[in-house]
Amino acid sequence: MTVILFLVVLAILIFVHELGHFLVAKACGIRVDAFAVGFGPKLVSKTVGEVTYSINLVPFGGYVRIFGENPDDESINGPDSSRSFINKPKWQQVSVLFAGIFFNFVFAWLLIVIAFSSGVPASVSSYPEYRDQMKNERIVVTFVNKGSPAEKAGLKAGDALVTTSVEDFQNVINQSEGKDIEVIYRRNDIESKANIVAEKGIIEGKYAIGIAMDDVATLRLPVHVSVLESVKLTTYMIGATFTGLYDLAAGVFKGTSSLESVTGPIGIAGLIGDAAKLGFTYLIMFTAIISINLGVLNLMPFPALDGGRILFVIIEATIRRPIRPVIANSLNAAGFSLLILLMIVITYRDIAKLFVK
Repeated sequence: MTVILFLVVLAILIFVHELGHFLVAKACGIRVDAFAVGFGPKLVSKTVGEVTYSINLVPFGGYVRIFGENPDDESINGPDSSRSFINKPKWQQVSVLFAGIFFNFVFAWLLIVIAFSSGVPASVSSYPEYRDQMKNERIVVTFVNKGSPAEKAGLKAGDALVTTSVEDFQNVINQSEGKDIEVIYRRNDIESKANIVAEKGIIEGKYAIGIAMDDVATLRLPVHVSVLESVKLTTYMIGATFTGLYDLAAGVFKGTSSLESVTGPIGIAGLIGDAAKLGFTYLIMFTAIISINLGVLNLMPFPALDGGRILFVIIEATIRRPIRPVIANSLNAAGFSLLILLMIVITYRDIAKLFVK
């Protein structure tokens, strides 16, 4: 069921992204030859007008084949060259390339609107102005450190702790001085207990069990308020994702971080399954996060990604002449190959982690 859910979520996000490219290309009068979800051999296909729509065997991706996006002699000088991407004004080219990213952001915003309107878990301190619209307030575990006493005892993110406040529980942990702490928590409306021994070193100068906690309640807003709050949250999440990617890339080059924190399709599938178990709004919010990540990642100025292609268009506009097609196509092909190789490595590591577990 987790695999099916992951494939459905992935197919929807790919469809939304490619739909953006497709609609804007059509609006600009550019010929579109294919619209596909997935790569490889076609499982199902149908040609409508001049566009072949298909669902392909390998579900990890998708594409819209836009005439002239990978320029050749036919698209530059052929009989249909007036409808070629390469011969359109630069602002239209950028619009087509950015459209997929924009659609991912808009889709994430729409999902967050649905979540806020349906009722979503939210930090009480983050929305003090809506305190009167919050219900089912509880102290929730938001993060569990790997290898920590809490993880060894079986605590998971999403568990609701039976305690009066975050501060009270922190005091109980710190004052335990290495003795057993009885932790009572609820998961899926089932109450359980765990005996945990706090350790020093997780937090400097204090005893800790390796969790983050927050005062959380279910927040449900009217639709018109949800629209505004969703704009704020989507904007924040886009900025946070950019910052996270920058910090990761900078850390890799400096040697202060690694790609161990990067999760591939297998890892994401597991996270989607976990979100679905927690409830509908958790799944909606996690899908929104993936959509934002997909949009931000595609905006990176790397060959084969939308951001790399946008960079090429900007360079052409600056130097006032086109980049030689053989150079642009070769760079995009090389970039695509590197991305596939990275995906294979990350997927292999995700599978290896499953066997280690």
